[in-house]
Amino acid sequence: MAQHFLLSAASRTLSLRQIYKAGEDAAYQTFCKMRWPETDGQAVFPRCGCCETYDIATRRKFKCKACHHQFSVTSGTIFASRKMDFVDLLAAICILVNASKGVSMVQLSRDLDCQYKTAFVLAHKLREAMAQEVHTGEVLDGHVEIDGAYFGGHIRPANEKAERVDRRRKEHQTGKRRVVVVLRERKGRALPFVTMAEAEGVDLAKEHVSRTATMSADEASHWDLLHAGWPVDRVNHSICYSDHGKHTNMAESYFSRLRRMVVGQHHHVSPRYLHQYANHAAWLEDKRRVSNGGLAITLAANAMGAPVSRTWAGYWQRAA
Repeated sequence: MAQHFLLSAASRTLSLRQIYKAGEDAAYQTFCKMRWPETDGQAVFPRCGCCETYDIATRRKFKCKACHHQFSVTSGTIFASRKMDFVDLLAAICILVNASKGVSMVQLSRDLDCQYKTAFVLAHKLREAMAQEVHTGEVLDGHVEIDGAYFGGHIRPANEKAERVDRRRKEHQTGKRRVVVVLRERKGRALPFVTMAEAEGVDLAKEHVSRTATMSADEASHWDLLHAGWPVDRVNHSICYSDHGKHTNMAESYFSRLRRMVVGQHHHVSPRYLHQYANHAAWLEDKRRVSNGGLAITLAANAMGAPVSRTWAGYWQRAA
């Protein structure tokens, strides 16, 4: 039996020891190269695009020679107004990509020696950067699997048996239950969405799946509408999970990772932020054969290319 990629030496090309041994200056230069790869880390003012800048080395800032504005390597990015050291930011990225099924914010805050809320906001900013890559080029082609899974909305049964209610009935629901619908190319990328009902996946398929594609789905009745637009393979999961090549195993693999992330690591995810975790799981699933060093560099580049977060800016002031 072949060795799993995560057990191989090829999957381990970066460690926390390397990051902290290299030090703050090396981490700072890494972020500069991620921000301005076309100039190999030489500063370019993001507003006017001027390449001629003064380097204020004592403050790690730059000053544009044309308009005299001062800026830093994180200005206008998702890390804008950051207070953490660059080596800690790089370590946070390393910890996040090393956890193949996510990492709890309590653990992240302890590893970085920061407040829980600091770790929570930082991780969600990084997930926002992941989402920009996950939802780039949203039309899927080839053979696409579609499936949905329910998350949240757990109803705790009453202690006394006589006081317990039928938790399946609508009047007893909490309103927090959500469905993650995933469209996944076979041997390709995953595209997740958070909806109120699994049947909404039909409209998502119309918007995000090419008409030249073929599809796979289970026997749920709402997927019958897919036959009007695509050749669809159906598999009855009450009988088997694969029927002569007809399956939705790639979609199920994604849900396995997401469910272990939500249940095993975070234990509870608010429906308000469920889409962030869904995108995180899709990003990890799409890059499951990339080394942790490659993942860290990709995520750092995504973060430095992402604009200031409008969702998480002002979280400390209760604006989010």
